[in-house]
Amino acid sequence: MTVTPTAAEKTLLQTIEALAEAAPEPGFSLREIFDQLDEAAFGTVLFLLALPCCIPALYVIPQIVAVPMMALAVQMCLGRPEPWLPDGLAARKINKAGLTQMATGGRKWLGWIENLSRPRFTVITGKRSERVVGLFLVLFCASILVPLPLTNTVPGFAVAIASFGLMQKDGLAVIAGMVLGTLWIGGLIFAALTGATFLAGAALGS
Repeated sequence: MTVTPTAAEKTLLQTIEALAEAAPEPGFSLREIFDQLDEAAFGTVLFLLALPCCIPALYVIPQIVAVPMMALAVQMCLGRPEPWLPDGLAARKINKAGLTQMATGGRKWLGWIENLSRPRFTVITGKRSERVVGLFLVLFCASILVPLPLTNTVPGFAVAIASFGLMQKDGLAVIAGMVLGTLWIGGLIFAALTGATFLAGAALGS
């Protein structure tokens, strides 16, 4: 496999764009992609995996990355010092077309975050706080697996913003991602309860 080396001055989005350009048609496995990252920390890896979930009407790839995302978020909760994926998950591949969509969509939908994010409220991005953030991310990742149209986009943004905040030591971005994801989870629960109540009422009335 030949992958264009990443330069130290490249941003994460630029690294993804370089990967997409260098990828063969079959693409790269998640392990091969992670190997190209300057820093394989939880924030970096989760942001990369969340990118395809942020792109509206992009299917298949969000389902490929959702389980690895959840596995990494669980590791954050448990206080693991660095991310790790079992061989079965690390071997999952994203083809060249998918990587190109990730790069294009990432720049379009999340390019702004590179300009706005900076270190602040760093206590929220510390190791102890990371466990709490990980718990929220587990819930957000779980909601991506809900088999309904467009259910990956909002929680994908939540994970991407929060994980970018972890990567940049930007506590405000972490909070923004957690609030967005919590509102989404609350909306899902409300919709489910409303639907169940309606169906129960209809059943009793018939």
